[in-house]
Amino acid sequence: MLAYIEGRVLERSESSCVLLTVSGVGYEIFAPEPTLLSLPIKGETAGLYTCFVVREDAQELFGFSTWDERQTFILLTGINRVGARTALSILSSYRPDDLRRMVAQDDGTALTKVSGIGKKTAQQIFLELKYKMKASASSFDGASAIVTQGASSAFRDTLAGLVRMGFDEERAEGVLTRLVADDPDMDEKKLLSRAFKILGGGK
Repeated sequence: MLAYIEGRVLERSESSCVLLTVSGVGYEIFAPEPTLLSLPIKGETAGLYTCFVVREDAQELFGFSTWDERQTFILLTGINRVGARTALSILSSYRPDDLRRMVAQDDGTALTKVSGIGKKTAQQIFLELKYKMKASASSFDGASAIVTQGASSAFRDTLAGLVRMGFDEERAEGVLTRLVADDPDMDEKKLLSRAFKILGGGK
C-alpha cells in the first residue's frame, strides 16, 4: 500500500493538494483542513502519510500530517455510515487526541459540530467509535491506560519516527509499549534512543 509520499507542492485547494515526486509523477491528495494549512508554499517540499481508498466509482488518495491521523482515518472509515469524506470532515474538526478525549469523557454530542452529521448519526458513530478506540487501545498488551495518558503523544510520535527510519511497525510498537510500561514519564528523545538501541540489532 502507498503509505507515504514526498514531493514538491504544485497546487493546493480547500480539499486537496498536488505533490510532484522526483520521478515526475504528480499525485492529487485529499486531506483534512489542518493538514492542508500546514503545507509549505508552492515549490517547497512536503511529505504526507497516505491512504489509498478504492470504491466502485472512484480511486482516491488521502493524506495526513502524522501517522496517528492516518491510522485514525482508517479507524473512522471502518465505522458504519462513515465514508472517506465524512472521516476527513471529522479530522478537519477534531485531532485524534480530541477524539480520544471525547471517548474518555463520553461526549458524543461533540460530533454534531461536524458538517453533515446530525444528532442521531453522531450518536451512532460515537458508539462505534468508542468500541473501536477501546479495542485499538487494548492491542497495546495491557498498557493502554499508560499509552492513552501522558505518554500517548511521545509514544505515537516515536512510533511514527521509527517507521520512517524503516523499522517494522508491529515490532516497534511492541518495544515502545514495554518501554512506556516500565517508565511512563519517559520523554520522546529518551524513548526514541532506547527503542533504537533495542531494535537496531534486528532491523
